Amino acid sequence: MQNKDIQSVLTRALTLEATRVTEAAAVAAARLRGRGDEMAADLAAARAMRRALDALALRGTIVIGEGEQDEAPTLFIGERVGAGDGPEVDIAVDPLEGTTLCAKAMPNAMSVLAIAGRGSLLKVPDIYMEKIAVGRGYDRGVIDLDLSPAENLARLAQAKGVAVDELTACILDRPRHFRLIQEVRAAGAAVRLIGDGDIAGVIETVEPEETGVDIYMGIGGAPEGVLAAAALRCIGGQLQARLAPSNEEQRALASAMGITDLGRKYTETDMAAGDVIFAATGVTDGSLLTGVRFHDGLIETNSVIMRGATGTVRWIVTQHTDMGKFPTV
Repeated sequence: MQNKDIQSVLTRALTLEATRVTEAAAVAAARLRGRGDEMAADLAAARAMRRALDALALRGTIVIGEGEQDEAPTLFIGERVGAGDGPEVDIAVDPLEGTTLCAKAMPNAMSVLAIAGRGSLLKVPDIYMEKIAVGRGYDRGVIDLDLSPAENLARLAQAKGVAVDELTACILDRPRHFRLIQEVRAAGAAVRLIGDGDIAGVIETVEPEETGVDIYMGIGGAPEGVLAAAALRCIGGQLQARLAPSNEEQRALASAMGITDLGRKYTETDMAAGDVIFAATGVTDGSLLTGVRFHDGLIETNSVIMRGATGTVRWIVTQHTDMGKFPTV
């Protein structure tokens, strides 16, 4: 077998194995759903994800994780994971996207993972990032962070062949978005507010007929921006983003990661290049995924796994009968 054929087999296997990682984290977090303890749920998910990553045949480096080594007990940036053989890869993780959602048993909490070749995922600090995203099928540049919300909505409406009042924008429900929400509504579009989980919000733009979301706008976490970019690299769509540090300390964090142009606008390809694997498993029921179900003698998980090189998207419902894979918290 040729080397490239061996690599192809390894990558196909890794695509499916990535789901086991997000399943493990989602189950660990789901055991603490509705308990009101965000930190405990996040830590349980991170530890479960770390154990599952070490079972994979890869040599991975965490580039988007739970923080720096001195502030995160596991899955910290720069941490090496994997079984020590297999391909060298960069890994971006969010063991529990929507910690508050899980703690309150609210919709759209999930466990998320992206894997790409070394140097393929943008390294960003845990600071804010401006984002705007639309689904697939539009000319490149139909949206632009430097345009007003009204201009972006008008351009998208023209590209879709509809009126602006037929569009819906997904925006995080935050005080910082008060003016943005006003401008979107003044332009004639509807607004769907979400409490957390802007990775799901970005992904929803890809299937507006099913989700009702045409465009994502607003400021959210930079790590979540990279994970959302990885998903769009697999399923299509456009994402434009720009770091938005709020003080000198955050600007220094960006500089320490080699980011010197804070005004740069990144596309989804800038943030997640080459072949990318994206996996997510629902913790609570949401618009994309059903949450973990606990039954007598089994655990049921609902996941999505995507690969950029092939554009493959698999929706996986799994019933786990081996309880030993998911130790209690």
